[in-house]
Amino acid sequence: MRIFITGATGFIGTHLVRRLSKTKHQLCCLIRDPGKAGELKQLGASILIGDVTDKACLREGMRGCDGVIHLANLYSFWEPDNRIYRQINIEGTRNVMQDALEMGVSKVVHVSTAGIYGRPTVCPFTEESPVGPVRFSRYFQTKYEGDQVAWEFYEKKGLPLVVVYPGSVLGPGDPKASGQYIQNLLNRRLPATIFDDSILTFVCVQDVAEALVRALEKEKNIGEKYLVGKYRYSFRELNQMIGEISGIPLPKIRLPGFMVMMNALLLTGLAALTKKPPLWGMSMDQMRTMRYGFCFDGSKAERDLGLSYTPIRTALEEAIASYRQ
Repeated sequence: MRIFITGATGFIGTHLVRRLSKTKHQLCCLIRDPGKAGELKQLGASILIGDVTDKACLREGMRGCDGVIHLANLYSFWEPDNRIYRQINIEGTRNVMQDALEMGVSKVVHVSTAGIYGRPTVCPFTEESPVGPVRFSRYFQTKYEGDQVAWEFYEKKGLPLVVVYPGSVLGPGDPKASGQYIQNLLNRRLPATIFDDSILTFVCVQDVAEALVRALEKEKNIGEKYLVGKYRYSFRELNQMIGEISGIPLPKIRLPGFMVMMNALLLTGLAALTKKPPLWGMSMDQMRTMRYGFCFDGSKAERDLGLSYTPIRTALEEAIASYRQ
């Protein structure tokens, strides 16, 4: 099978390509930065320079491909220009789905996020739970709208679609919010802990890559959704594991929720003026996400895909080791 992958140089994307390099599949990776192509080439992937806003480039990459894995997205809780969220997460997804339909690929695996569900009335929620009325960040909102675009192509135009919804992803080499949070704790940059009782559902990055491969290779699963994640931990429990693994003491101060949100409002407003990210990652979007969290049941991926979830402590050990290197 020849597979076209967007977002191959991202956190999940790099682990996915490493996993796929152990198969007989041929890989074509769409990347924006030629300087990041080195490992992908070593793993045997062919490289196409471009991005999801260029429909002609997408068609070129998909030519002769049997499958598409769409990972490219803007995963961020603050940007100096919010229009970029729509450009990539909604219109970029539309471009990928349209071109995949026109090029006649056999299956599209679209990578969404559990955050698009917001906070459903059911806890823990499942793939079939109605989404909550509110999403807690522009990232989640635009991913939700991109999700709707993808499902519209499936329902109205017959696109052979499968969608995977990872939880909060942990593992080695994470440059985004979760990785930055862990590194801030390791480097003792955080003056206090926050939202100690908020709970998220976590998953190891290698498990997400495995789920994507299995969702792609599984027969007769067009139209299926898979929430990917198992272990539900509070930030207090997560922080304790990080402290135990690293040997670094945690902040002794616990900042109350109302003070967190007041500081986030101030720092987000300052960031809008300076065009620099808020200190400690304390944007309003990230703090809302941490405050409300999400709890879901990812057992369908275990049953249907045969996925075996890695303990989160293992993911944290690997992440901490990678940051220390």
